[in-house]
Amino acid sequence: MKDSTSRFSDRVDNYVKYRPSYPEAVLDCLKTHCGLTSESLIADIGSGTGISSQLFLEHHNTVYGVEPNAEMRSAAERLLGTYQNFHSINGTAEETSLPTGKFDIVVAGQAFHWFDQSRARQEFQRILKPGGWGALIWNERRTDTTPFLRAYEALLLEYATDYQDVNHTRITDDDFAHFFAPDSFSKFTFQNEQIFDLPALTGRVLSSSYCPNQGDAGYDEMLHQLNVIFEDHQTAGRVRFEYDTNVYLGQFA
Repeated sequence: MKDSTSRFSDRVDNYVKYRPSYPEAVLDCLKTHCGLTSESLIADIGSGTGISSQLFLEHHNTVYGVEPNAEMRSAAERLLGTYQNFHSINGTAEETSLPTGKFDIVVAGQAFHWFDQSRARQEFQRILKPGGWGALIWNERRTDTTPFLRAYEALLLEYATDYQDVNHTRITDDDFAHFFAPDSFSKFTFQNEQIFDLPALTGRVLSSSYCPNQGDAGYDEMLHQLNVIFEDHQTAGRVRFEYDTNVYLGQFA
């Protein structure tokens, strides 16, 4: 299995272009349940290309994006360079290098399944202010609500190398409940979607670290089957990804 800190290095361009953002409802949820304001200081752990950081930057928060992958971190610095309140940090969930007791909310978007949970919990608790919050966020692709999504899932199961090993759905609600302090854990779900033409759908599948990339075994066969699936299920040259955006909230003391 690829090292989690480098496995997206050859996927950055497609990741930037074709991964989904998060709905505004996430901000409303954090305002209601975590006291989020534009003055809240945010640590975005595993910030990648800056998708989750941008959500908070547009809310006028100051965001420290912590990312160990050099290529993804560089992409975030390029894409978010116009935001003076964005700070890019070379670090990990277990060793962020951030100051102790300074942050109101620690966020991890589409990244928690890569963390050493015990060490990350200690680090999150260290950098948060007393009474601070953790927010773990995922866009979880629906796999069986439409014929297209069922066909796409079957494609991944056939061609993806370690899809079932690294799939974040292997983490259960019990894992989240144990990560946070007792009785502080809650979960909220919102709808999200992406609409793709064939080139964008191709970019979306190639943004996934578990899929064959150009030059890998199975690459040509996978793209051929993807074209077949697209033609079978497209409407006016488009297909739709449906997501449940899940937000897991909790405190650490």
